[in-house]
This record gives sequence, C-alpha cells and structure tokens, in this order.
Amino acid sequence: MPLMRLKSLQIKGFKSFANDTILNFSEDVIGVVGPNGSGKSNIVDAIRWVLGEQKSKELRLEAMSDVIFNGTKTKKEAPTATVALTFENDKNLLPVEYQNVTISRTLYRSGESEYKLNNVVCRLKDINSLFLDTGIGSNSYAIIALGMVDDILADKENSRRRMFEQAAGVSKYKIRKRETLSKLKSATEDLNRIDDLLFEIEGNLKTLEKQARRTQKYLDIKAEYKEMSIRHAVFSIQHLKQKYKGISEQLLRDQDTYRANDILLLGKQATLEKDKKANLDKELALSDHQKKLSDLVYQIRTRENEKGLLNQKLGFKKQNKEHLTKVLSESETEIEKAGIDSKQLEKRIQDETVQLENLKTTLQQSKEIYESVRSEYNTAKLSFDIRQKEKQEIEKQVYNLEKSIAIRRNNIENNEGEIFRITESVQSREKEFSRWNQQETEYNSAFALKEKELESLINNEQNRQSNIASLEKQRDKLQEDLNVVNRNIDSKQNEYDLLRSMIDNFEGFPESIRFLHDHWKKDLILLSDILDVDEQYKAPIELYLENYLNHFVVSNLAEALHGITLLKNAQQGKANFFLA
Repeated sequence: MPLMRLKSLQIKGFKSFANDTILNFSEDVIGVVGPNGSGKSNIVDAIRWVLGEQKSKELRLEAMSDVIFNGTKTKKEAPTATVALTFENDKNLLPVEYQNVTISRTLYRSGESEYKLNNVVCRLKDINSLFLDTGIGSNSYAIIALGMVDDILADKENSRRRMFEQAAGVSKYKIRKRETLSKLKSATEDLNRIDDLLFEIEGNLKTLEKQARRTQKYLDIKAEYKEMSIRHAVFSIQHLKQKYKGISEQLLRDQDTYRANDILLLGKQATLEKDKKANLDKELALSDHQKKLSDLVYQIRTRENEKGLLNQKLGFKKQNKEHLTKVLSESETEIEKAGIDSKQLEKRIQDETVQLENLKTTLQQSKEIYESVRSEYNTAKLSFDIRQKEKQEIEKQVYNLEKSIAIRRNNIENNEGEIFRITESVQSREKEFSRWNQQETEYNSAFALKEKELESLINNEQNRQSNIASLEKQRDKLQEDLNVVNRNIDSKQNEYDLLRSMIDNFEGFPESIRFLHDHWKKDLILLSDILDVDEQYKAPIELYLENYLNHFVVSNLAEALHGITLLKNAQQGKANFFLA
C-alpha cells in the first residue's frame, strides 16, 4: 500500500463547477475524460488552487476573483468558491495524528480567503509546511498542467533542474536557506538599529546616574529614618512596660479584693439558698391547701349556679302565667269596644249617604255656573292679552330710552373720572420725572465708578488669561517632553525584549547551535558568552574572532564527540568545539 494517496476532491462554485462535485480516487489509476470545454483542466486548476496557488495567470485567469462561478441564464452566481482535498495518511507521512487529512480553501466575493486543515482555520504557511517534504505543492511537478511537459523538455527557466531538485528533496533545503537568509538580513538590520539605540542609551546614562545618586540619597535617608523609628519604638516600649507593670500590680490588688468579696458572696448565697428551700417547702404546702380550698369553692359555686337556674325557671313560669291572664282580660275588653264602634259606623254611613246625594245636586248646579263664568273669562282674557301686549311695547320703549339715558350719564361720569385721573397722573409723572432726573445723576456717577472697576477687572482678566496661556504652553511642553521620555522608555523596553527574545531563541545562530540547545543541554556555553573585555576593545576583538564566536566550550572531548554524534544523526549541520 502506498505511504500517502489522494482520496477525494470536492469542488463547489469553482470556475465551471457550480454545484457540489466530489471526485473519489478509489483506484490506483483514475481517468477523467470529456469533450473540449467540459472542465477537465479546471480539475487540475482546482488542485493547484487549493494547494495555495496565488498567481491568477497560472490558473488561466485575469483576476483571482474569476475563480468564483459567475452564473448563467438558468443558474445564479455562486457566493463563494470552495475546493477541498482529502489524503490518506496511513503511514503518518504527514506530521499529524489524523488518518485522513483534508485541506480546503474558500474565496468570498468580498476578496477574503480562508484556509482550513481538517475544518480548522489555518494559514497557507501551515499547509506549505505540512507538505514540504512530500513533493506536493501548487508549483510542484507532482501536478502537471498544460504546457508543463513542453517547459520541461525545453528546459524553460531551469524547469528541468527544479523538477530534479524536487524529486531529490533538495528544494526544501533551498526554501529553508531563503528563509534563513531572510532572517539573517532582518537580524542584521535589527543589529544596526540596536547600535543606534545603544548610542542613544549611552546619552541617557548621565541622567540615569543622577537619578541613581538621588535614589541612593533617598535610601540613606530612609535607613536613617528607620533607625530613628526603631529608637522611638524602643523608648515607647519601655514606657509602656513601666505603665503595664503598675497596671499589673493594681490588677493583682483588685483581684485579691475581688476574691475576698467573692468568698463573702458565696457564704451569703449559701444562706440564701437555705432560706429559699425553706420558703419553697412552705409554698408547696400552701399551694396544696389552696388547691383543696379551690375545689370546695368550685363545688359550692356549681351548686349555687344550679339553684339560681331553677329559681329563674320558676320566676319565668310565674311571669308567663300573669302575662297570659292580663292578655285574656284585655282581649275581652277590646271585643266589647269593637261592638260599640261597629254600631256607630253603621249610623255614620247612613248620614254620609244623605250628604252625598245633596252634594251631587250642588255639583250639577256648580257645573252650569262654571260654564257660563268660563265663557265670560275667556272673552275678558282675550281683551286683557291685547292690552298686555300694548303695555309691553310701551314698557320696552321706555326701557330703551332709560337705557340710552343711563349710558349717556355713565359716559359723562367716566369722562369726568378719566379727566381727574389724567390730571393726577400728570402731576405724579412730573414728580416722578424730577425723581428720575435725580436718580439719573446718581446712576451716572455710579456708572462711572463701575466703568473704572470694570476696566481694572478687564486688565486683571487679561493678565490672568496671559498667565494661563503661558502656563498651558509650559504644560504642553512638559507633556511633550514626558511623551518623548515615555516613547524612549518604550523603545528601550522593546529593544530589550527583542534582544532577550533573540538571545533566548538563538536567532541569527546556525541551526546546529539551536538544535544542541533544544535537544542536548540548555546551559551550553559559546565563546561569545564568556568573552569579557573592555568596551573599547570589544568591537575589534569580535571582528577578529568572528569565525570562532559560535564555537562551543566543553570540558572534555567526550562531550564534544557526543554533540557531533547528535548533529550527525539528526542531519542538523556542523558545530565546532573548544576544550576548556
């Protein structure tokens, strides 16, 4: 079985593949056939694209966004282009723990691109590193596109050499060499920048030394303050000890007195307990007698209550008997009275009947008289209404005349009052005008004083504003100086962090040094680590010993041979050793 093989290719929205299309490579040899323009070459382009091809020209496109399906008359355009490759990793040729490795690439119409490794978002660099030793890549000869055979035969742009290097596994070392050279170039630039920073740091040493002297003076004063504080604490403790001794003696005397009083109290409490016990026995005997007495009293009260109930029942019977006898006598008297009243009512009914007949005759006569009087009344009322209307018209005319007279009189009175008010108003206005003239004179003098005060206040305000402006300028200048200092501190901190990171990670050192540091000893010593000379001789000595600064310093030959063996087995280059 092969070490690693292509298992499937999934394409969706890429070039002519509008729908989700999956190609399974289940056999050793798979052929994809079809007429011209059916999209066979797009399959190869999809494989190269998912492996990280960045040049649209290599994919036969004008722009990379053209890989997304643009739609037809019957189908809408695709929002994204997605291609996924799945490999079987049975022998762990790829440095991952999965048996199936799937890489995918998605391009959105917004221009954003996304790579995934087993559905986990990653970088293109991670995918290139994964397939670095396998000979698979977007520009490798494991994938032959149109025209690549002609380029190999014609050896166009050293294509034949690149194919042999890929087949021999040399290309990965060239890539590493380019990366190393790039890192060395960056390290050289960083070193040049570090020299500039060191020059600036040396210029700040004087300020730092001055601050160090101030700090030392502060520490000396602080130590003196600490000594004085300790002396003061010792004196305070001695004073408190004497005070504590006096309080302790007084406490002992008070405790003796307390114990004596406590003994007396215990004796009194014992006597009191005896008396309480005697009283308790007497109270118990008394409670027994009281209980017996309560029982007797309860029995007597019960018998009295029963006797009272019987007496009440007897009295109630007697009262009922008397009440019934009285009611019976009253009923007989009322019967006699009712008989007498009945006879009187019969006689009265007869008299009322006679009077009713007389009244009916009188009513008939009255109706006839009423009819004649009513006709006369209607005639008189009609004439009265006519006279009443005439009277109302005359009264209306009189009312209107009186109303107009009253209005004229009211206008005359109003005009007279208005004349009187105007006269008084003119007099008051004349008085007020004279008072205003006097006030105006006073106000003018006060206004002149206020103007003088205002001018002095304006001058003071202008002086204050000028002082504020000068102070603000000083503040801004100090803030700018502070910002410069902060930026210098940040730059120094960044430079320090960069140098520390480079030293800890052995940036700029050969691969063999980093390998031995990671896989052999963490405390390996280089010649550059133990080189300690004056600053003025450091640069020429390092220049003279440039080829020996990366030599290891070991204590014996066995350690050197062990390090050489490790490098040889891991194929991590060479290293030189000094025996101490």
